[in-house]
Amino acid sequence: MILAVLLAGSIAGCDREKAAGEQAGANQANVSDAQARSGRGVEDFHYQLDRSQAGKPAPDARFRGPDDAPLTLAAFRGKPLLVNLWATWCVPCVVEMPTLDKLAATSGERLTVIAVAQDLQGAEVVDPWFQKAKLKALQPYLDPDNHLLDAYNSALPTSILYDAEGREVWRIVGAIDWQGKEARALLAEAGV
Repeated sequence: MILAVLLAGSIAGCDREKAAGEQAGANQANVSDAQARSGRGVEDFHYQLDRSQAGKPAPDARFRGPDDAPLTLAAFRGKPLLVNLWATWCVPCVVEMPTLDKLAATSGERLTVIAVAQDLQGAEVVDPWFQKAKLKALQPYLDPDNHLLDAYNSALPTSILYDAEGREVWRIVGAIDWQGKEARALLAEAGV
């Protein structure tokens, strides 16, 4: 299990945010605007599929919604939920976001998609990033205290699919093209 977590962290490429300037290359400027808009860059998408937590209930960690109200994942029960943990300073996260936004825009009533920023500065950095990125469907959820990241004990980006009852189906550690055939197959396998 420890080996899987270490391997997953090396695939994802981003660890926890450090104080300003401590993480080498930890700046969204490392991804060109064209790469971010196209959903391509950083070579290709790299990820690892993890089914080891299948059936486990969603953690009760608190984070904040777009309206700044406190939430837990329990608020989303009733239909499948895809939770994406990301940060503005994480290059694979930023590259993945346009494809996740397209998934959110096309998922309709069959799937809720939320992106929960793990930036320590919260809305101060996430809101301007969202404005610049011009995402159409995703809203900025915030977890500046990294409660969800701690609950998952994972690297960034990490995406977790829950069924309508709030049980984990699978998780992806690393960046995936949410418009690609692999992601479509995984979502279809889960009935989404």
